[in-house]
Amino acid sequence: MMEQAVAAFVQEARDLLTGLEDQILELEGGSTPGQIDEVFRILHTVKGSGGMFGYTDLAKFTHCFENAFELVRSGTLAVGPDLIELSLEARDLMVEFLDIGSDGPDSAALLASDRSAKLMARIEEITGGSGNALAPGAAEGAGGPAAGPAPMTRFEITFRPHKDALRNGMRPELLVRELEDLGETDIGFDLSQTPALSALEPGDACLGWHVDVMSDCGRSAIDDVFIFADEAALTISEEVLEPAAETGGSDLADAGSPAAGAKPAAPSQSPAAGRASESIRVASSRMDAMMDSLGELVIAQARLDAVSDSIGDTNLASVVEEVQRLVTGLRDATLSIRLLPIETVFSKFRRVVRDLSKELGKDVQLVAEGGDTEVDKTVIDRIGDPLAHLVRNAIDHGLETGEQRSAAGKNPRGTVRMSARQEGSEVLISVEDNGRGLDRDAIRAKAIEKGLLDEATDLSESEYYNLIFQPGFSTAAQLSSVSGRGVGMDAVRSMIDALGGSVDVVSRPGLGSRITLRLPVTMAIIEGLRVRLGESIYVIPLSTVEECVEMSAADMESRSGRMVLQIRDQMVPYLALDEIFGQPHSGQETRRVVIVRINGNEIGLVVDDIIGQGQTVIKSLSPYHRDIPGLGGATILGDGRVALILDVATLVRLALKRGGPTLSKAA
Repeated sequence: MMEQAVAAFVQEARDLLTGLEDQILELEGGSTPGQIDEVFRILHTVKGSGGMFGYTDLAKFTHCFENAFELVRSGTLAVGPDLIELSLEARDLMVEFLDIGSDGPDSAALLASDRSAKLMARIEEITGGSGNALAPGAAEGAGGPAAGPAPMTRFEITFRPHKDALRNGMRPELLVRELEDLGETDIGFDLSQTPALSALEPGDACLGWHVDVMSDCGRSAIDDVFIFADEAALTISEEVLEPAAETGGSDLADAGSPAAGAKPAAPSQSPAAGRASESIRVASSRMDAMMDSLGELVIAQARLDAVSDSIGDTNLASVVEEVQRLVTGLRDATLSIRLLPIETVFSKFRRVVRDLSKELGKDVQLVAEGGDTEVDKTVIDRIGDPLAHLVRNAIDHGLETGEQRSAAGKNPRGTVRMSARQEGSEVLISVEDNGRGLDRDAIRAKAIEKGLLDEATDLSESEYYNLIFQPGFSTAAQLSSVSGRGVGMDAVRSMIDALGGSVDVVSRPGLGSRITLRLPVTMAIIEGLRVRLGESIYVIPLSTVEECVEMSAADMESRSGRMVLQIRDQMVPYLALDEIFGQPHSGQETRRVVIVRINGNEIGLVVDDIIGQGQTVIKSLSPYHRDIPGLGGATILGDGRVALILDVATLVRLALKRGGPTLSKAA
């Protein structure tokens, strides 16, 4: 049980430190009391919880960091670039403490390291030497004189942990110890809910606590002690015993406090106490297990449909219809649980853009739009690296320097815009910059140099831009330590293909570039088009399908050596899947062609017949088959047979490599 509590603390601390980075970056645009309070709350929570769960080295370092923001809260230290830079470095070190684990030789070594010592020395330097003294001139820099001393107040605290609080890692005695640090305390116990010894469960929290604290720390310091104590009933009342000191004759200092000797304020409920839980944290492995069970249920429901159709019993058909409705509802509810807002990914790039712009000497702002767009957790987990490649390329190669932008009549400050929106069953995630744009002539010259194109061949604009995804392709004269356009872009294409998506590129010289990733909303269950090829069944993701047409034997004849099919007034290249998979030709006079759209281009896939469409549960291929190009997984049909799911984008590229220029207009 304790191991689970520690694991929950570590995950909670990671989430808090992610939020801490966002809050610190927000301070660059100007600070508000609410922002400072939130930074302090996070630090105080990590410090207090770290001590509870065996991360005392983390707690010691965080305490030093916390001192700086205590001074900021009190108005005696101003927020400036030095404090922000130092805070980001300190936050990164806190993450390393979490990565190392609980107290031990490694964590002690990190705490004693030169890096940690230098950070703590810089913190003490910026806070005036001790972490509690005023920095010279800091009060004036914060916007005015320091506030007068707080009045001496008597706090009456009633604190009763919930029954299971100890099992979940709460340490009430440590909370009381924090109260003792705030002033003179008187501690009592409430034994009214303590059972007889014979009925006592050792893991239950049975004691209530009565604590009187005499302190001039103020109510916020008392609330901070209990900020992480959700699993407790808590009331706090206060009585002011001494008025605040005079501050220039103004009566405003006492306006919000009761007069000396006033009756205690009515007990107030702490924000942390009795707070209803609006969400729960579930291990991803449990979600995956639930999705596997749901997938099996969908498959079983499809088999039940097939059995019902073969029997033809109306009563059975009615029950099957009801089961189908329930399974569909359960599927939609379960898939919605797996959906997470893309903002969880976008927020990580604020620090990336800040650090890269500083490293490259460019003034860059990040604009994020559509962060509330929801995407499958699998996509969230795997989309970070492709987006990182795109953002680095946009800043390093796409955006000009401030001097170059000014000379071109642009704002010296460049912009990287990340946006997301949903279109049907797809999510479109774009990374756009307002830089110099892609150089079509330079791309063509590099493609000819690398042997990807001959001088007599001309391509469309989109086809030229798609060449940047070729392995090792770059038009940069010099590759920096960050990137050159094209470095890592083949990895972007590979990762997006693995997610069942595609990439679109749009660019205008002098105005910038936009790269859009098209990804499925969900990765677990998709709508698929089932097709037959000989005796085998394949599934084509319906999101890629444009239309289906018939194809006669005469149409199958090559036109001047090119495998193209005329559809209305358009010539569409096609691939014969039986040839790609090495299956014997069926000999049918009339076949079907499924027209799919890949990277903005239409391509036909020739099959023997189209069976229909329906829900397709994606099953991973075995280790022996998962590396076969062109296959994205497998599924089980209603009759128990296995159908392979096609990875259309990879199939097309594979055919291009094998077939040469006959498909040059296809991708």
